[in-house]
Amino acid sequence: MTGSYIVSVDLGGTKILSALLNSNNEIVSRVKVSTDIEKGSENLVGSISQTVKKLLSDNNLTENDIKAVALGVPGTVNPLTGLIGSAPNLQITNFNIKDALFKEVSIPVLIENDVNLAGLGIKKFELNESAKNILVVFVGTGIGGALFFDGKLYRGSTFYAGEIGHMLVEPKGEFSVYHNRATFEQTASRTAIVREIKRGLEKGKKSILKEYKSSKKQLKSKALADAIKKEDPLAVKCVSKAATTIGTVLGSITTLLNIDTIVLGGGVIEAMSGFMNPLIKKSFEESVLKEPGEFVNIFETKLGDDAALYGGAALAEEFLK
Repeated sequence: MTGSYIVSVDLGGTKILSALLNSNNEIVSRVKVSTDIEKGSENLVGSISQTVKKLLSDNNLTENDIKAVALGVPGTVNPLTGLIGSAPNLQITNFNIKDALFKEVSIPVLIENDVNLAGLGIKKFELNESAKNILVVFVGTGIGGALFFDGKLYRGSTFYAGEIGHMLVEPKGEFSVYHNRATFEQTASRTAIVREIKRGLEKGKKSILKEYKSSKKQLKSKALADAIKKEDPLAVKCVSKAATTIGTVLGSITTLLNIDTIVLGGGVIEAMSGFMNPLIKKSFEESVLKEPGEFVNIFETKLGDDAALYGGAALAEEFLK
């Protein structure tokens, strides 16, 4: 393998963010384009390859200079075969993106779940060797997780490990597809928070977010954070409920797995960590078994959205030995 650079690609439902990492694992260049899922998976692959080629041209590099393209996908993936089993946000099912992308760029392609990739970045660049059994949780549009046992990423028997967003947390919930039961991300993600706020607005609750009642304009994390800073009662109520749910779920997982580290990330946490994290920790302490709970270190990642980009270096290290 002659190349010394890695291209990391964070493939999301709204954007494709690609970055060039040098031999010192430093991000030296970035390219971002919008995701157009309506045109199908082949078009998506074309967009990814365009970002890779632009990184090369912008930095006077050739494909021979690139060791690997590491791709993070929001869905269930098989990193050995390159098959995306299901990626609902991308409208992709049973598609081998590894083979398809390799036809566009003659560079080894590595594939991983996006939160797993972020977890690999956090594990390699943010945690020390004392962190062995780890849960990484990203709270955004949905909720995703990554698990590490004895310092190694746990992918599960069929590569589904870490899908904590689909855990059932309420016996009933009208928005659930699981036999009328609500999942973790249906009760604590940004999507869930926004849904509850809009429901409150429809009931006549007073809020500085009233413009979002019937508007098609998206209520994003920054606007939520601004409402929290202004102590808007509806925002405070809905975000507090989500934070409490997060802490309760993390407490139950800790009681089960006896992990030593929980790392929080994602747009919701990043925007409102000052308000949410104390509530998460309080709820965690109230729901976890005492002995394993006292052993856990809970904190927010400093890498933010770049965690998955840095994870590309760790993924290449694992698969290109």
